Amino acid sequence: MSSERTEVQVRPGVESDLTALTDIYNHYVLETPITFDTAVFTPEERRPWLLSHPEDGPYRLKVAIRADTQEILGYATSSPYRAKPAYSTSVEVTVYLAPHAGGRGIGTLLYKALFEALSGEDVHRAYAGIAQPNEASRRLHERFGFQHVGTYQEVGRKFGRYWDVAWYEKEL
Repeated sequence: MSSERTEVQVRPGVESDLTALTDIYNHYVLETPITFDTAVFTPEERRPWLLSHPEDGPYRLKVAIRADTQEILGYATSSPYRAKPAYSTSVEVTVYLAPHAGGRGIGTLLYKALFEALSGEDVHRAYAGIAQPNEASRRLHERFGFQHVGTYQEVGRKFGRYWDVAWYEKEL
């Protein structure tokens, strides 16, 4: 596992990453309940999302790449938790990995870089919603000090069934 980790670099996401990031996200749209989006996106449709995550400020996009090939292995984001102004010091965080990139510590590297980047920002809490079941995501979030605060029962319908979402929070 450590040899795989040494081959991975984490950097801010840039516009040239858009197609690869869209492909990763679309995998989860089509194949999993991890996102409640139900229709795939084109890169052009995802451009506003990418541009809403600049290199500074509370809303970040970190990308993990293979050092030798520059292949994008996954990404982590911090995004607005809710639109109302009083929520401005709260962020929602998430990690998406390329389908073949799980179990190699890449999510850990991404969150480490994301939380380091946020340490100098005016952010008080991070929240994560995890569609159930998702043991790997639960373990990742707990590794970073997230605490389970509640579960929305059958809050989303996808693939002809209802899914619960467990909510986690972390003080920053």
